[in-house]
Amino acid sequence: MTRNSRTVSCPRCAKPVRWGPESPFRPFCSERCKMIDLGAWASEEYRVAVEDKDEDPDAGSVEPERDAP
Repeated sequence: MTRNSRTVSCPRCAKPVRWGPESPFRPFCSERCKMIDLGAWASEEYRVAVEDKDEDPDAGSVEPERDAP
């Protein structure tokens, strides 16, 4: 263990985790918490918010160039 290792909370269960090579699943405390979190992402329990700028997704599209006759 190094002196500069800090402790963080497991994002799943909030158990303290030493941030260093002795904690292979960091920031998670265990493989179990890591897999539970991955499953939550896979089942879409977590979502990244996206702000729609245009209502019509094709409104700003550019027509492809065509060969002149």
